[in-house]
Amino acid sequence: MMDMSIPTIILYGIPNCDTVKKARTWLTDHGLEYQFHDFKKQGVPADRLPAWMQAVGRDKLLNTKGTTWRKLDADVQARAADAAGAAQVMQEHASVIKRPVVEWNGTPTGRVTVGFDPALWNEWA
Repeated sequence: MMDMSIPTIILYGIPNCDTVKKARTWLTDHGLEYQFHDFKKQGVPADRLPAWMQAVGRDKLLNTKGTTWRKLDADVQARAADAAGAAQVMQEHASVIKRPVVEWNGTPTGRVTVGFDPALWNEWA
């Protein structure tokens, strides 16, 4: 039997990100318990990056349109050309990860979303 006191939704992100704030509010408003993982305080979980990239794709997870990406040196950006390099860059620069990343079942094999999509979340919640 599953312990219902442990949230099965894990939301990864940065607390001052507007999209993360919207996502957290949505989860709370829908009465869904979740665990928040703060990239700034807790770091990017290296063991989760491969599963996230497999679930949503490297190009969706790696935010190449944001300010953080544009400020990176060209050689750092070039390192992100393959999955291993992208994982390393995301590990070093958490702000290049599109947010929020949500694990809906709290396991590496569960559903993963990137970004805030209320229509999709209504289907999965």
